[in-house]
Amino acid sequence: MEFIATNFAPIMFGGLIIFLLLGFPVAFSLGACGLLFGLLGIEMGVFPSSVIAWLPQRLIGIMANDTLLAVPFFTLMGLIMERSGMAEDLLDTVGQVFGPMRGGLALAVIFVGALLAATTGVVAASVISMGLISLPIMLRYGYDRRLASGVIAASGTLAQIIPPSLVLILMADQLGRSVGEMYKGAFVPAFMLVGLYVLWVVILAIFKPQSVPALPPEARVYREDDGGWGYTSLAVVMAISTAASIFLATHMADVHTWWTGTEVLDVPTDEKVVTAMCGGTFIAFVIASINRVLKLGLLSRLAERVTFVLIPPLLLIFLVLGTIFLGIATPTEGGAMGAMAALVLGFARKRLDMPLLKQALGATTRLASFVMFIMIGATTFSLVFQAADGPKWVEHLLASLPGGQIGFLIVVNLMIFFLAFFLDYFELSFIVVPLLGPVADKLGIDLIWFGVLLAMNMQTSFMHPPFGFALFFLRSVAPDKPYVDRVTHKVIQPVTTMQIYKGAIPFVLIQLIMVSMLIAFPSLVTGSLDKKVEVNMEAVGAQMMDALKNEQGYKEQGYGAATNDPFATQPAEGAQPAPADGASAPDDGGYGSDDPAKALQDALGTGNK
Repeated sequence: MEFIATNFAPIMFGGLIIFLLLGFPVAFSLGACGLLFGLLGIEMGVFPSSVIAWLPQRLIGIMANDTLLAVPFFTLMGLIMERSGMAEDLLDTVGQVFGPMRGGLALAVIFVGALLAATTGVVAASVISMGLISLPIMLRYGYDRRLASGVIAASGTLAQIIPPSLVLILMADQLGRSVGEMYKGAFVPAFMLVGLYVLWVVILAIFKPQSVPALPPEARVYREDDGGWGYTSLAVVMAISTAASIFLATHMADVHTWWTGTEVLDVPTDEKVVTAMCGGTFIAFVIASINRVLKLGLLSRLAERVTFVLIPPLLLIFLVLGTIFLGIATPTEGGAMGAMAALVLGFARKRLDMPLLKQALGATTRLASFVMFIMIGATTFSLVFQAADGPKWVEHLLASLPGGQIGFLIVVNLMIFFLAFFLDYFELSFIVVPLLGPVADKLGIDLIWFGVLLAMNMQTSFMHPPFGFALFFLRSVAPDKPYVDRVTHKVIQPVTTMQIYKGAIPFVLIQLIMVSMLIAFPSLVTGSLDKKVEVNMEAVGAQMMDALKNEQGYKEQGYGAATNDPFATQPAEGAQPAPADGASAPDDGGYGSDDPAKALQDALGTGNK
């Protein structure tokens, strides 16, 4: 019994592992383990019985957590946008733009995956939508099945790292940091990951062109009356929009100065990117609208289609991320506005009716309930674990690792990578992150950087063969039997599970490369954060002392004694002049001849320090 009491924390953690390996649901495993070891610890005298009495207050705190309200809001927004046909329109339009080049369909999937991630934040919705829409087209025109499967699954997982990501919300909550700051920190790494995906497809297009063929001319639907493809006017609109975006980004400080009325010298990079992108998009929308209303005929069908299809998701990006980055709305308020905007867009497109809305609300309720039950179980477990000095055991275990911060980060990321084979990001966020956060903080690691790093690593949990959820989602919609294509009337062979697994491996390696880059270059995260304002408390104290001395000096000279105005330039009416040297000072309201600054020092116990 003494051995159990001495090693209570590691035995409790091992008990949790046993519960999970037995196949019990994570939420109930956490709660049961916490209650079981809580009663055992009270019986053995490891901690007092009052520990269990703290549990109701902790659970009430979960219910009162405003930050977690963002989870159902962003989930509802994503599900509504997915059911309103936005993904289908985006894939069709962007596929037509990039189709003529080798690897164009794969690039379209990546870009649409990034847009869906920035507007939905739901992996299942993105993977299933792109699997249903783009996979048959890629198979129809001869894409390598492994690449087609891997690029769809990987692009769907971008919803885990591109704001508004549910993972980042949970990370911010568990690490005690702002969701807005977590979004800002993830902004640059997320789009760097998109760039690495694009680079991989481009490399394949150069060295293995047969695996990423271009669309044949008969597959392109947006043609002009003269037989042209309409790329010239699209390029012109994009050039004007890009120029407007660059101009706005370079003069963002001037815009802030004009808007606030005070001089602004520096604007965060993420704010520049979001605002400039939306400004350029607005210019393109105005040009396309004027062309359509006045029937000028300046834009091609392709240019108009691209402009009007891309505006709604970009508008949502600005509404959600723009208001959060600009400090206009909290993440919870941004999520609420995004959900409302998604409802408006869905009904405006006449693609959303009550049955689909009920489905979206039902799925949102299930996910929110899932998160809530896991949090209740995790809170129960962590309460008992902390009472048993579990954090000290974890800190002693990890803080003594060789290599300091870098050694700690390498070991933690390896541990997260392997745990992700068996646990998803919800479970990792609620079980592992609360144990690692305090240790990282004591090692001097920025917790925003740490949170983004772990979120990037957890993204691999969706891509791990054989347990990755993105692979399961794709398997559910990929053809498992030969079928006749409705366009070419050719027999298309099925996509095997092993092809899906092999296609995921290169993208898992790309994600790990991005994790390594974040460890090596923390400024990729911290460079986007608001600069901390350093306050020199000693200087503030010195200024206060000087102000008190100056006020006493004014009073001794007769200035402001009656008016209580230390800045008066003439002696107050009725004030007595300052006495000559050696003369006693008149009554000054209790100060006498003592120095008030010295009196304040004596009262505070600071002396002349």
